[in-house]
Amino acid sequence: MKLVLKKSDTPVNKKLDIYTRDVPCLDAAWHYHKEFELLYISKSNGIRFVGDSVAPFFAGDLVLVGSYLPHLWRNDPSYYEEESTKEVKTIVTKFTDDFLGNEILQMPDFYNVKKILEECKFGLSFGENVSKFLHNDIMSLPRLSSTEKHIKILSILHKLSLVDKKDKTVLSSSDMRQTTTTESSERIDTVLKFISDNYASSISLDDISNVACMTTNSFCRFFKKMTNKSFTQFLNEIRIRNASRILVQENLPVSEICYIVGFNSITNFNKQFKQIMGSTPKKFREDI
Repeated sequence: MKLVLKKSDTPVNKKLDIYTRDVPCLDAAWHYHKEFELLYISKSNGIRFVGDSVAPFFAGDLVLVGSYLPHLWRNDPSYYEEESTKEVKTIVTKFTDDFLGNEILQMPDFYNVKKILEECKFGLSFGENVSKFLHNDIMSLPRLSSTEKHIKILSILHKLSLVDKKDKTVLSSSDMRQTTTTESSERIDTVLKFISDNYASSISLDDISNVACMTTNSFCRFFKKMTNKSFTQFLNEIRIRNASRILVQENLPVSEICYIVGFNSITNFNKQFKQIMGSTPKKFREDI
């Protein structure tokens, strides 16, 4: 498994592809491609990786991924259980920057659309208000004719370009766009999937280094280079962001959530939560 340059399964001359996914794990590998990608999660939850960003996703998640930016969506482990009845529904839209022709984005009238495509080079996540506002537009996409799809996507991009700053979040903190694969990136897919599937368990540096088939020192350098974060920082962020999702979705005590996401100390959990989310778990829940 490796970081791969993913080529579209559609004909070469098709510059816009829209489809519905209804199976867990949207992609098998941490990957990138030349197309821009707009993903709308109608049903399901899990963890998404976009550049050096890691965060939980759930129904209503709307993300615009830039060209050549590595990304991966992984459903929660419960979705892969043999008897699982959990539903998955995602609208995936892939398009090139010239899906409407080579000249249209150069026109002054389409300046805002061109700007949003430049902004999404680090990945953009849009807030709940935007998601609700565009829900019907996005859900209708697969049923439209080819002409209607092109018009509708342009309209959606235009609406996204007008979103207020408070309703969108830049995901990756650094430019991680790829144009070629490298030997050093070959292990990252296995590592990311192992972490996303086992974050609630105890994962030592030795454990994850063994998964990568590397010494601990080599792994630390490798992981920092690939994700722009230390392994401990990355793992804590996955745990805390999943805790924030549980705080929103479940009426469980904070002390119980602490252990559910993999912490064995409520003191450390509270410290990490405040450092990553900017408030205590209790205040985070009260402010929802």
